[in-house]
Amino acid sequence: MPDSAPLSSPKHSASASQEDAHDHGNHGHSHRPDADVGTTRLVLAIVFNALITAAEFVAGFVAGSLALMADAAHNLSDTASMGTSLVARKIATRAADARRTFGYERAELIGAFINLLTLVLIALYLLVEAGQRYFAPTSIDGTLMIWVGAATLVGNVATAFVLHKPAQDSLNIKSAFVHIVADALGSVAVVAGGVLIQQYGWTFVDPLLTALIAGYILVHSYGMLRETISILMESAPRGFDIDALIETTERITGVRNMHHVHVWRLDEHRVALEAHVDVEGIRELDELDRLKQRIKTLLHDQFAIDHATLELEHGRCTDADALPTGPAQGCTLSASGSPE
Repeated sequence: MPDSAPLSSPKHSASASQEDAHDHGNHGHSHRPDADVGTTRLVLAIVFNALITAAEFVAGFVAGSLALMADAAHNLSDTASMGTSLVARKIATRAADARRTFGYERAELIGAFINLLTLVLIALYLLVEAGQRYFAPTSIDGTLMIWVGAATLVGNVATAFVLHKPAQDSLNIKSAFVHIVADALGSVAVVAGGVLIQQYGWTFVDPLLTALIAGYILVHSYGMLRETISILMESAPRGFDIDALIETTERITGVRNMHHVHVWRLDEHRVALEAHVDVEGIRELDELDRLKQRIKTLLHDQFAIDHATLELEHGRCTDADALPTGPAQGCTLSASGSPE
């Protein structure tokens, strides 16, 4: 390249590096406007659920109902899991720092994982207990089951209503919401079981309903547990077409090819990408910057990539006819445009 058109300058490299660092930092601590509302609702849900749990434990012991005790145990785990969700949510609001440059939002995913794993273990325990109670039935006070089940149903519905909106945007709160929905169904089962036991003496209904509650928990926990693990394993979003992304990017003028592409989810809301892009026909540093910006815009607009880190490479730092001694092979350009 002629001396009058240098590929980079220390001043430009420094400014570009600062721009990249600033861009990177902005992606590290996004704040959702509804975060505080979701936290307040979670606190209310914990209070509601704690009261329900205490009432069910006492009533289940007095009535001798396994379904009622199982629902109380489930409610107790819910209270603990929502406490975990609350702590995780508080941690997730911390700003990014030198060690957690992407921020702390994955704390909510860890909270969701703990909650969902607890749900699965409880469901398996309830299945075992239901089997034992089926083969060794005991006397049950159906009337008490009905009254307590109805009271806890009201409380569970109120709690579910409180958590429904924030659960749409957070796997962490959604896991707690599924806990509460399972509790509400458990309360319905308790009421129905109490009626059948009171009217017909069908004590087998108690373990049967317990098994149904456990089955519901397992089915609904499985999908969310898979999604949580997928994000923690830094998998690409389900159905993400990396081949289409590469093909579309390579249609941009100046892009020779795209390789070493990695796509993963930073958290529930943000997708990141890093890739090497082999460019051609670049003579000026500002052209390189414009090309990089075009690529990032395409990635954001067409593939919902929130954070892109691109390493620009050039097989030849300049065109062959610009150098009297021929092309300089193997030259790599950094993100700021400086030859390495």
